[in-house]
Amino acid sequence: MDVVSDAISTVRIGRPSSNRVRMRGSGCARFAPYDGAGFHVVLEGGCWLLSDGGTPVTLGAGDAVLLPHGTGHVIADSPADAVAVERAMPFERWLDGTGQSRFPVGSGSGEVEMLCGKYRLDRSRVHPLLAELPEVVHLPNRAGSHPELRAAIDLLGRELSERQAGSGIALTGLLDLLLVYMIRSWMEERTTGAWPAALGDPVAAAALRALHADPAAPWTNDRLAAEAGVSRPTLARRFTALVGRSPMAYLTWWRLTYAATLLRDTTDPLPTVARRVGYGTPYAFSHAFSREFGTPPGRYRAETASHVG
Repeated sequence: MDVVSDAISTVRIGRPSSNRVRMRGSGCARFAPYDGAGFHVVLEGGCWLLSDGGTPVTLGAGDAVLLPHGTGHVIADSPADAVAVERAMPFERWLDGTGQSRFPVGSGSGEVEMLCGKYRLDRSRVHPLLAELPEVVHLPNRAGSHPELRAAIDLLGRELSERQAGSGIALTGLLDLLLVYMIRSWMEERTTGAWPAALGDPVAAAALRALHADPAAPWTNDRLAAEAGVSRPTLARRFTALVGRSPMAYLTWWRLTYAATLLRDTTDPLPTVARRVGYGTPYAFSHAFSREFGTPPGRYRAETASHVG
């Protein structure tokens, strides 16, 4: 696994959902704050995204937008004033059973077709890469930009409109792929930021790949420095400056974060979980996990089991 894949897999729970919707006339649809991440992709036409407390964003055909922190927002045919936004119809009531606007307002004649969806996320242990994402990630449709993202959007739109055999599995896979491509596209466009810089640095990136590929290995600073092809002081300096933790501090944090995912998503017994994340005994693992999470691993498993589905 790589860092981006691990960052997503540790927080993603349940199944993503999506709708292909067509909006006619003028009006506003409200998306309430959500304990997950939302997205919109404009297939035809144009509209505005008005996030709670944020700057209005105009969206054109082919644009994609990710709201990684579940920020409440409104989709509107124009940069509506505060009163119009306050009166926006909740999205669930705003649609009929066919994905059409049930409550067209005003005399506007514009028509917009969109993909709207959301991902369920467990925010108890968010990787700093995802925490660094802004409230709104806008990925405009530019010629030649992000071809993988464009291909995923095309496939997803076709699957939602045609619903052929196997669509249930195909849609879930395409929605997961869309999330990866949106985050990857954001990273490619960033010129600042800690994690794009860390993953773009050959030394820090090599060390992170090694730690994520085998977190249970008996890593030391010397061994990790050799893996990255630099001296121990060079590794410590560059890794800490870019990642915000020393290599061994990050390893401990990642081991326990990965352990929490295993406790949530598998039925592996505690000794197996301990070995998979590099602890020699269940006691040592339980002590470290309790210190980090404030609860023993068995209780954590019981408490998180009810939130997954």
